[in-house]
Amino acid sequence: MAVSNESTVEVVFIHQQMFTLVLNEKTITKYVVVMLLPSFFIYVNGVMLFALRSKRVFKESPRYILFAHMLFTDSVHLFFSSMLYCFALVLLKVVTAGCAIIVFVSGTTFFIAPLNLAVMSLERYVAIHFPLRHTEIATRKRTYIAIILIWCISSINVMFDVLLGVVMDRNFLTSLVFCTRERLFIKPWQLDVYYGFNTFYLVSVTLIIIFTYISIMITARSVSSNKDSAKKAYRTVLLHFIQLCLCLTAFLYSTIERAAAMLGSTTLFLDLRYLSYLFILVLPRCLSPLIYGLRDEALRPLFIYYFHYGKGKIRPVVNVQ
Repeated sequence: MAVSNESTVEVVFIHQQMFTLVLNEKTITKYVVVMLLPSFFIYVNGVMLFALRSKRVFKESPRYILFAHMLFTDSVHLFFSSMLYCFALVLLKVVTAGCAIIVFVSGTTFFIAPLNLAVMSLERYVAIHFPLRHTEIATRKRTYIAIILIWCISSINVMFDVLLGVVMDRNFLTSLVFCTRERLFIKPWQLDVYYGFNTFYLVSVTLIIIFTYISIMITARSVSSNKDSAKKAYRTVLLHFIQLCLCLTAFLYSTIERAAAMLGSTTLFLDLRYLSYLFILVLPRCLSPLIYGLRDEALRPLFIYYFHYGKGKIRPVVNVQ
């Protein structure tokens, strides 16, 4: 596919710097860390998912269904984003069709996390404001419908770019490219649409979480009964907001990458790119199960039990409140 816009030209410039890369001990160490760190946290997520699947009460509770969905999508995102980074690290070109699949899964799961947090916050909002109707409103069926809608909304932007590329360029899916998100752009205005979609999407999610947090906090201070439950709920929503902020840091990655590319030093560019990848893209996704799952009093003992392969301790009893 021919270079047709400024964004693609910029990406080509970034990759041209990488042609001076030498496969040495430093590069191999980076490659190993990039593979092992996400793999470990994918394993941690897998243990949590297994713990959630081991008890019927977790499989029937909308809150835990949404948490399990977040664990799954975060794990998928870690796997595919690590794959993209490793492709770039070894200068591997792939067929655009394969790149489109990888970018689609990586991009979709990236956007799922904030939306999932928003739905989890709304579920807590319903639990506090409509406690008598909570089980009627937040049902398993509606939770799964919400998950389907989350996937549809999150995939719209990437799907549109892929379909436009197929329609506008008959060789779009067969050319060999360095696999990046920008490689799916064939028109300059697609970058504007991409940033516009991101802005609208993230502002909407942020407003939802802030609204639910303030509303639950007001309820916690005003009601005379069940204050402990309300306080626990607004702390949970506050935690969701912190997780959202961690997700938002990922948008700094492309900015740092472009700024590093303009410095003119290949070594500095690669080092900054590596550090920003680990601390901006990978670690925030790894922290979500730790700061949320291990905080949960019902899930934590069961997770620890399975993390130690079920040895040396009696299987804990689950008490979901």
